[in-house]
Amino acid sequence: QVQLVESGGGLVQAGGSLRLSCAASGGTFSVYAMGWVRQAPGKERDVVAAISWTGTTIYYTDSVRGRFTISRDNAKKTVYLQMNNLKPEDTAVYYCAAREALGIATSSVDYDYWGQGTQVTVSS
Repeated sequence: QVQLVESGGGLVQAGGSLRLSCAASGGTFSVYAMGWVRQAPGKERDVVAAISWTGTTIYYTDSVRGRFTISRDNAKKTVYLQMNNLKPEDTAVYYCAAREALGIATSSVDYDYWGQGTQVTVSS
């Protein structure tokens, strides 16, 4: 079983950038597909980015494509989400999630393990 801890959230003005990190412990990180999932108040959890265990398959939801970049370092057991040109509508709690499969998942229900979440607030 893998444990996930996110960091890097905070308050930023519109147009700014943040980099989220998710450190994993336990389990075999390199065989997990990873994702970043966000949840805004009153809304469902949405997968914003996902990456396969090799890093060769990547998914972005339409609203963040071109602004967010997901990456992973299997040696460091860490996955990252670089967020540029942030918008107020990006405000949410961002969760790191792991899936016990090699392929990516674009639905939050397909993830097996979750971090505690980190708040990202973008002011206008």
